[in-house]
Amino acid sequence: MWRGILVLILLTISTIVVDARPRQINPIPFAHEPCSVPDGEPCTPSYCSPLEPGPCIPEIDYPYGQNLQLTVESVPAEADRAKYQKPDHDLDTIGDLFAALRSCWSPPSDRARTGMQMSVRFSFNKAGGLIGPPRLTYATAGVPADIRTTYLSAINSSLKACLPLKFTSGLGGALAGRPIAIRYVDNRELGK
Repeated sequence: MWRGILVLILLTISTIVVDARPRQINPIPFAHEPCSVPDGEPCTPSYCSPLEPGPCIPEIDYPYGQNLQLTVESVPAEADRAKYQKPDHDLDTIGDLFAALRSCWSPPSDRARTGMQMSVRFSFNKAGGLIGPPRLTYATAGVPADIRTTYLSAINSSLKACLPLKFTSGLGGALAGRPIAIRYVDNRELGK
């Protein structure tokens, strides 16, 4: 009987102590608190070892620096003009690669359409050439097939005119085989 009362008192005290301790400040910006079985609030699920002290904080895949995605406009904004200048040296950084790809773009002059967008995906080899032809991944909805073909031909001819790109050995090795997605936006005011 005394054991049961002692266990009940210890459980009550531990519950009061747990509720009284301050909540940890979450070091991850814009994230929810880690989960617990008795929590009734939304939380971020995670898994930790039972041997680790304290609550688990899940690892978050941060969105920067992992994707090779680029937008190329036919008429760049005044503030972005420097990003459209081809570097005068071997390409050594992703920024150099993006500048070279932007400078290659020549939009079609005939059968062009204002607001046309098209995305392609491709990969480079170590020597700066393409591994296969660019693959179309998106085209503006409702555009006739002949206009899509015109833009895809312009994309292919623009890339072929710039290739092979001159990579440094470090950038060539890092980029080889990795997919690159480029969205082309024809923001010219046509017909004026």
